[in-house]
Amino acid sequence: MRARALLFSLFFPVALWGVGRGQPQIAPAPQPAHIAGTVTDTNGDIIPGAIVTLDSSSESPRSAVANDNGSFEVDNIVPGVPHQVSVGAKGFAGWTSAAISLLPGQFDILSNIQLKVLGEITSVTVVASPTELAKEDVQIEERQRVFGFIPNFYVSYDKDAAALTPGLKFELAFKISIDPVTFAGTSFLAAVNQADHYPDYVEGMRGYGERFGAVYANDLTDIMVGGAILPSLLRQDPRYFYQGTGTTKSRLMHALSSPIICRGDNGRWQPNYSSLGGYLASGALANTYYPKTNRGPGLVLNLFAVDFGANIANGVLQEFVLRKLTPTAKGRH
Repeated sequence: MRARALLFSLFFPVALWGVGRGQPQIAPAPQPAHIAGTVTDTNGDIIPGAIVTLDSSSESPRSAVANDNGSFEVDNIVPGVPHQVSVGAKGFAGWTSAAISLLPGQFDILSNIQLKVLGEITSVTVVASPTELAKEDVQIEERQRVFGFIPNFYVSYDKDAAALTPGLKFELAFKISIDPVTFAGTSFLAAVNQADHYPDYVEGMRGYGERFGAVYANDLTDIMVGGAILPSLLRQDPRYFYQGTGTTKSRLMHALSSPIICRGDNGRWQPNYSSLGGYLASGALANTYYPKTNRGPGLVLNLFAVDFGANIANGVLQEFVLRKLTPTAKGRH
């Protein structure tokens, strides 16, 4: 259609010159052009009711409305001058064509008129409270288990972890205290003490039960006092904070110092009064339920040394071994 219009526009003036040569002639007005098209969205669905506007420098803006099939047509367009087609519809971003210059009588069909859905781009910054962040951290930590079953709750792999509230400190302590693996470990240690005849309880199942109770009471005192009560009062964090980077020496020093240095709720490192107090409390209370032959300052010092050494060993294992054996901790740092 465009080629035919082009040939017509080229030969029509020549024909007129041949017919009326030698006589003054008034050239007829050029035939008007036409534009049509179909409006759709980016999925190819038609958009009825879209407003189509035609702008040019030679005439006032003209408009048309797409019908129920999304089609439109603008007639009687002045040829030979640039026109620009703009299409708009409610809920969609506008569409504008490049400049179009039509030939006389040309019927141009615009393609690819696709409107994008108008979406409000909103930037939302969500700032969770420290308490909410701490709850999320604890939920993650309560799923940390070595080999998938041994509790590994008291370690944080997030250096920027939020400070725990007193309630969360007690939650961690309570959860580790009633974990089945804790009772299994207590049973094992009670059996070891039974074989070693320590403490000086009677033998048999009664003695085993008393030794089981003593071991569990020791651990419970250490956990509750050193992991919940004192950390809440002194505003200290009972968790081990995994370093993971730096030289082996710096990581080792970080691990070895964990019984005596902890992170405060203010984010600063400080003397670990909570853990040390938990060791002493465990030994002191043991003097109320251990046999009289085992009581005294030696019992306090003995339990203090055992707990202190166990905490050092835990720090070294946390820093160099346990993260690799804790499935949910892999990939986090």
